[in-house]
Amino acid sequence: MKRIKTSYLIISLLLLVTGFSAKAQGKIWTVEECIKYALGQNIQVKKADLTNDRNQLNAIQAQANRLPSVNASVQENFNWYKGFDATTGSYGSSNGSNNTNYSLSSNVSLFNGEKLSNKIKQAELNFESGKYYSESVKESVGLNILNAYLQVLYAKESVTNAEKQIEATTQQLTLAKERFDLSAISMSDYLQIKSELANEKSTLATAQSQYAMSNVTLMQLMELPVDNNFAISSPNIDSLLVNTDRPDVQAIYNLALGIKPEIKNAELNKQSAEYDVKIAQADRMPSISMSTGLSSGFSSLTTGTGYFTQLQNKVNPAIGISMSIPIFQKKQLKTSISLAKIGISDAELTFINTKNQLRKEIEQACVDVETAKSGYAASIEQMQSSKESYDVTDEKLKVGLLNSADFLIQKTNLITSESKLLQSKFKLIFSYKVVDFYKGIPLAL
Repeated sequence: MKRIKTSYLIISLLLLVTGFSAKAQGKIWTVEECIKYALGQNIQVKKADLTNDRNQLNAIQAQANRLPSVNASVQENFNWYKGFDATTGSYGSSNGSNNTNYSLSSNVSLFNGEKLSNKIKQAELNFESGKYYSESVKESVGLNILNAYLQVLYAKESVTNAEKQIEATTQQLTLAKERFDLSAISMSDYLQIKSELANEKSTLATAQSQYAMSNVTLMQLMELPVDNNFAISSPNIDSLLVNTDRPDVQAIYNLALGIKPEIKNAELNKQSAEYDVKIAQADRMPSISMSTGLSSGFSSLTTGTGYFTQLQNKVNPAIGISMSIPIFQKKQLKTSISLAKIGISDAELTFINTKNQLRKEIEQACVDVETAKSGYAASIEQMQSSKESYDVTDEKLKVGLLNSADFLIQKTNLITSESKLLQSKFKLIFSYKVVDFYKGIPLAL
């Protein structure tokens, strides 16, 4: 009975594991899921998040620097000495003594040219700036994932098209074999179609290889271990081609200036650099600090009083105010201020360059949309023309009015047109998505 229960438990566990495995293998990834997974695994994203954690701690520490510092100390000393007898001119035996000192001290800055206040503001800016940098890293990862995702879809459709071509050519080869057996066509015509089928099988193998590599590229970008069961969903591609509006570069640029994290990051970095100057200039001002203290002690040489009595009698409170006035610092202050001002100029140039780079990217994205739309329209027209020519030649081949060489030329033209149409379709979809990306529209298919 015990053996039966054990066997039942093992079988149940195997079924459970198999079920989970089948569920994992049967998962179909959407582009949103791919992006979400990649953001959770990407090293650059994680490092950006760690930088945010550091900036947050620095901001908290900058606030805490306003508080007074408090220190306590305890010191115990032991001394040994030999008493000198003047009458005999000799030293006596060694005697020992000990004393204990207790102290409590505190120090607080009263004035330092607003250096602490400016450091607090700068730390808060750095924290906000880091969050925008993290967002820009995430956006870059998402855009790369979307591109790789579309490459997988393109490769998958290429495989489908190649399979359809093989199916059609196989039927044509069967018909050619029948006509050859009836001496309706020559051996040369039959072999040409047979050779075409072999070429198309080679094309299919290449397409399958490209499909596999596209999957690997996507999985690697996601930081997902390569899995032969990996599969993505296939959205309705044609429904993504309904956008006919001509993108307005200036309107998109103005919108992007207000929402793109890299712009906000560069702007906050410029403001942070301005605080570097204020912090450096604060060192020119006198600094005032206040210190307080409380001390007491015990000595074994003091007779007539006990330990705690001595501690009570020797309590010494103290308070003091000090001012430090910089007079000559070997040009260190002047150099620090000059370097901080250079930092502002550098941050301003970075801010301008970031805006210029964004404008160029948007300009390129809008041009890509227009060229992709033109290319897609031309590919459709070419495809229709090639299909009409192919249908005519196919009918002529069937009735023996056309040889295989002329037919294969038209079929090659059709295959080329289909390939160009497929390429232009996915190029147009990606160009649309890039423009949406700069508009702040979430990446999705």
